[in-house]
Amino acid sequence: MSTQIQTLTVKLSDAEIARNAKLEHVRDLRDASHPALHFRFAKNRTRGSWYLLNKRQWHRIGAFPDLNTKQVIAALPAVRLRVAADGAASVSGWVMVGELLDWFGERMAKSRALSDKRRKAIKSAISCQLKPRLDDLPLADVSAQTLDKLLMWPAQEELSLSYVQQLFRLVAMAFRQARKLDLIPFNPAAELKFSHFTTARIQPKPARLRDVQVPELVTLLAERFDSAPGDAMLALMMLCHGTRIGETRQARWADIALPEREWFLPAEHTKSKTELRVPLTDQVCALLRHYRERQTAQGYEGAFLFPSRRGKPLSDNQASAVFTRLGQGAWTSHDLRKVARTAWTDLGVDGHIGEMLLNHSLGKIASTYINTQATEQRRLALVKWHDWLDARGFKAIHAQTGVRYEDSQNLVDALNGGACEPEPQFVKGEVLKRAETTGAWL
Repeated sequence: MSTQIQTLTVKLSDAEIARNAKLEHVRDLRDASHPALHFRFAKNRTRGSWYLLNKRQWHRIGAFPDLNTKQVIAALPAVRLRVAADGAASVSGWVMVGELLDWFGERMAKSRALSDKRRKAIKSAISCQLKPRLDDLPLADVSAQTLDKLLMWPAQEELSLSYVQQLFRLVAMAFRQARKLDLIPFNPAAELKFSHFTTARIQPKPARLRDVQVPELVTLLAERFDSAPGDAMLALMMLCHGTRIGETRQARWADIALPEREWFLPAEHTKSKTELRVPLTDQVCALLRHYRERQTAQGYEGAFLFPSRRGKPLSDNQASAVFTRLGQGAWTSHDLRKVARTAWTDLGVDGHIGEMLLNHSLGKIASTYINTQATEQRRLALVKWHDWLDARGFKAIHAQTGVRYEDSQNLVDALNGGACEPEPQFVKGEVLKRAETTGAWL
């Protein structure tokens, strides 16, 4: 005589499930404390499924042991809300915030819209800050109070306020994306703002390089140009153009056209994901020629301005190490960008032009409005800036080629008149001619 299939009422726990797994006639378990919650064994009795019984309908919550008893009971309030709202118990099966963060971290790691640096930063923030603090927090318990207690207030004691804000934005982004994809029943952070947790204002980091320090900086780079030309050149290109370290370190010789006096930065190398065309002044053209000669003399004729030993451009860490050597903790690569932007303002460069040189997003309307004069105005701005640098020692670096260039005021006059081609110059009895093809070197 066969044993009748039974549903047992027990005090649900992982241990109780393991004990009843040995009883083949027991199919379902339920708990008197949570009468709507049911556990059903699978054919493999070590596994099973959780269900919520509501109005005679069975709503699957998730699988066991992927979701243990403690996690399911903790998530019951959220599950009930979801069933009441849209009739579905769960899609993802997540119970804890840590599970959502794992999913979000994997998603961001595969996002082509993010740079390698940004992906690494997100991975670090999740693994080093968010997971240790929020891993065991039930999704059902996420609120302003729990986030403040577990994340925001402890973090602001140890980390900068700006980084704490980034952590909050990351959490909010994870919840928002999960809700959009219907992976959680509701977004518990939807109404939360950073200002709910602190009224302190985030102050911008003070610049660690000022214009009065530029002569000393240029002297340092002139010395390093002899001993470590790659280090000096990376810093000089950033100082001269205000470019970011990530986009500068990946520069290719093929993207530098001396005849056209332009440095092309492809969209995939820029933070804004928009291409940038940087005008090259006489000084920088001379500097590039001299630097290329140095590379050739050292036996390098590869594709990159700043190559690594593996034949690729410098990695992010390798480029950062350059500024560790140069700045010695007193300043960073970003300080070069800051001092350039400040100087442009002091030199009377239009604000929109300065932002375009930095490759900041101006919005569609502003970009369209200033596009017609952008090329000439950006070139004029860099002529002013490089003349200013010349007066503070820059000329001693780029003039090492021995080539005499026209006075930069002639270039300003030529640009205002619409002409860009300089007249040939006589140097040591020979005529210096402009190259006729892109990428040709004089």
